[in-house]
Amino acid sequence: MRAVWLAVLLLAASGPAVAVERVVSLAPSLSEIVVELGSADLMVGVLDAGERPAELKSLPSVGRYGQLDMERLVSLKPDLLLLWPGSVGPAQRDQLKRLNIPTYVAEPHNLQQLTAQIEAIAAQLGRAERGASLAGDLRRRLDELRQRYRRDTPLRVFYQVWDRPLYTIGGGQIISDALEVCGARNVFGDQTLPAPQVSVEAVLQRNPEVILASDQVQLDAWQAWPQVAAVAQGQLRLVTDKGLERPSGQMIEATAKLCHLIAPER
Repeated sequence: MRAVWLAVLLLAASGPAVAVERVVSLAPSLSEIVVELGSADLMVGVLDAGERPAELKSLPSVGRYGQLDMERLVSLKPDLLLLWPGSVGPAQRDQLKRLNIPTYVAEPHNLQQLTAQIEAIAAQLGRAERGASLAGDLRRRLDELRQRYRRDTPLRVFYQVWDRPLYTIGGGQIISDALEVCGARNVFGDQTLPAPQVSVEAVLQRNPEVILASDQVQLDAWQAWPQVAAVAQGQLRLVTDKGLERPSGQMIEATAKLCHLIAPER
């Protein structure tokens, strides 16, 4: 299966046949992968969307999340763009296509796809050996986590993204796969949208055993429903590591922290 996904990702990337020299990243997670591959020297520009890795702090900006500065990007003369579709609006994605700059499009929906993506990006950068080594390490760490946190009956988990209105993650979101690694099951894993809006009543009906959120006030609000298993058992957990929001190599260790948060006894 890994080989199949790697082939799909490589075919989907319209990258050059030779190693590149001028790379522009249009997503923080992709910038992070380039750094993890020891290839920050190839970067000439980044799209700003949060704090940059230290190695990239001095690079020119090509805009902000959702608003690309096309003129600045073209002036940097990139020979490879790294693109996560959600970071650039549809109209500007069409503009990028017309520029005919080789582009690698990455949108992993699970951690297996992420490790394959890291290998594929490494090949694009001319750092295939480094990519294979890093991906191998990450897969071994994932296997270790799966074995350690495996449960015959996965824990039911509600992962709260926001409260007004109430949002969660769908089954195709990579964080949902991270929960599975931890021996848990996203109670809204049947939802196809990446971030579906749900009702309090729907959460009560699915009766999660653990509720996760990144805001303590949002967690405390669930005390109003003591009939929920997570509330009754005191399983309201604060997620402080933002690494789950960036699908790069570091997300594997962010997943390890998530596993420990959900099941500290293991």
